[in-house]
Amino acid sequence: MILLLLVFAIIHSGGAALRSRAEERIGARAWRLVFAALSIPSAVVVIGYFLAHRYDGIRLWNLQGVPGMVPAVWIVTAISFLFLYPATYNLLEIPAVLKPQVRLYATGIIRISRHPQAVGQILWCLSHALWIGSSFMLVTCVGLIGHHLFAVWHGDRRQRARFGEAFETLRSETSVVPFVAIVDGRQQLILKELVRPAQLGIAIAVGVFWWAHRYIPAGGMAFLHSRLGEVLS
Repeated sequence: MILLLLVFAIIHSGGAALRSRAEERIGARAWRLVFAALSIPSAVVVIGYFLAHRYDGIRLWNLQGVPGMVPAVWIVTAISFLFLYPATYNLLEIPAVLKPQVRLYATGIIRISRHPQAVGQILWCLSHALWIGSSFMLVTCVGLIGHHLFAVWHGDRRQRARFGEAFETLRSETSVVPFVAIVDGRQQLILKELVRPAQLGIAIAVGVFWWAHRYIPAGGMAFLHSRLGEVLS
């Protein structure tokens, strides 16, 4: 699992590092498509392997029968999705329908954390580690959180190189740890900025994932019996 996460991190973070030079050579739209063509399959492999092996290793705890655990896990997971997929994106840029651009965001969820995806990944790991409780899940969490902590440093480095003083101003007015900049007065929380059309899509996605969880055992078995699953296992 650590090896698969490392390969994904190299592809994903490496692709982000190459973005400026790649866009100069082949254009922003073409690079977004190349990046997606490499990142998405590698992510699918990681997810498939995780689903197939999530209870492997030692069962360190089992809290699944604790009253209130199911809603608690879902509430934390739903919040994690709001951070993992923050409504700061122009959705049409993701599939390159519109020309992808790099921007500095200083509003909305960025007021809470400058790196919301890292926060979201930590929350997702927390909720799923509580639910699953296996040593394999802990190893997965270490790998995922480690990658996102690296991405915090890597993202700041890339933004500093691209935007210079403008990024330094943003960095001084925001925090990585959620709400710290708001508490110490460097930032203010404006709730209306958090209400964006993209949030509706995130809410729908959470509902779809909730519905699709019933098929996780079947998906895990299908991956195990696939040729790729047999090779990795």
